[in-house]
Amino acid sequence: MKEYKLFLGGKWTSTLSGKVIDDINPANGEVFAKVHTAGPDETEAAIKMAYEAREFWAETPSREKERIFIEAAACLEANKERYREILIEESGSTFIKAMGELAECSDILRAAAEECKRVDGAVFSPEAEGQMSYFIRQPLGVVAGISPFNYPLLTALSKVASAMAAGNTFVLKPASDTPVSALIIGEFFESAGLPKGVLSILPGSGSVVGDRLVNDSRIKKITFTGSTDVGIGIAEKASKSLKKFTLELGGKNPMIVLKDFSVDKAVKAATFGAFFHQGQICMASNRLIVEEKIYDEFCSKITEAAKGLKVGDPHDSSVVIGPLIKEAQCEVIDAQIKDAVSKGARLLLGGTHEGSFYHPTVIADVTPEMNIFYEESFGPVAVIVKAENAEDALRLGNDNHYGLSGALLTNDLSLAIKMSAKMESGMVHINDSTVMGSRRAPFGGVKKSGFGRENGSFSTDEFTEKKWITIQYGDKSYPI
Repeated sequence: MKEYKLFLGGKWTSTLSGKVIDDINPANGEVFAKVHTAGPDETEAAIKMAYEAREFWAETPSREKERIFIEAAACLEANKERYREILIEESGSTFIKAMGELAECSDILRAAAEECKRVDGAVFSPEAEGQMSYFIRQPLGVVAGISPFNYPLLTALSKVASAMAAGNTFVLKPASDTPVSALIIGEFFESAGLPKGVLSILPGSGSVVGDRLVNDSRIKKITFTGSTDVGIGIAEKASKSLKKFTLELGGKNPMIVLKDFSVDKAVKAATFGAFFHQGQICMASNRLIVEEKIYDEFCSKITEAAKGLKVGDPHDSSVVIGPLIKEAQCEVIDAQIKDAVSKGARLLLGGTHEGSFYHPTVIADVTPEMNIFYEESFGPVAVIVKAENAEDALRLGNDNHYGLSGALLTNDLSLAIKMSAKMESGMVHINDSTVMGSRRAPFGGVKKSGFGRENGSFSTDEFTEKKWITIQYGDKSYPI
């Protein structure tokens, strides 16, 4: 059994003030690894090193930063089989999902290498004679990130790479359930020769590591992905010191299927959106709002599709449904289904689990009176809602305090454009699933789904300050 130490300012360090914990494989309940966690002393040391390295890293030439990111990507690609096994055994990722996550992580690192050269400013037309006017972007300094369990490598790496490409140093607290998947980021950058102090990765509790990162005045920004309740708490604490924050929170994402669209195509998109990675995706298609005319056919066909999804060992490349991160989440889903059925919903498939393996579930005739209409399930559950028409579907889709991702399936282009503009969502995908990624497009939500945008130049905006500078090289007259 492997033991993983802290990645403290670029050095693998045993904990002194924290403890060593068991990292559990959710598929079988066995100990996957031993992991050192940070206590107050290690957290202070990481912040101090990041603070001291911030000016050096900000002034490091973009060509050198670019080289480091490219070599980090090469390390990932050379060891992808080992990293795949870590993702499968620690987070319950299926073989397909793990391979996809690693491919995206390679893209993240190579995209970050390009962004190192794009931390640009601009020159303005002078507003006075003999004047030069321009702005530059400067890194914030020290950035801290708190990452989730569901995409434990991808989400953590996206935060680290974007902030460091913009010239910031970084302290990362990974999810407590999946620390190793984030710690391997240290391997990438150690192999690439990242200078000491620029990056620390600190497994540990939210009350010890997380709170310290949010409250410390040397840290200028927090980037967090996770639950809405925790995100609100972070925003409240950060706001007291005017610390910047980016929050990517929950979603109860609507996929609207209108009567003119192919039911077979809609079922394919919905099956992927609802069941990929056991539904443990913030963008999951977890409210399928279907127009009345095709509703019964859609319910029948997605039930058949879900029956064909193989549940089992995530190492098996044919398995689609692996374990949930914790068996306790099965009880949450059970309660949601029980509530819905008691209020008139029809359970068409599933609603059962074995250990942490929740079977693909389809529940129809869901209405706003039921908890599952509003609450995230974070499991393999297709929630189907009947809509009278397009207008009613839009109303039902917007009836939620979340607003992360939405999908709209229709062959009417004019209607699609009009409805997409009215959907209360940070992202809308026409004739596709709600689960969509891009290294360049602005990723983020509205309402209680978050604050701020990530990816590409949008991350650069989030992780830099703009400074306006003027040079008066000619004589200037003043009014007094």
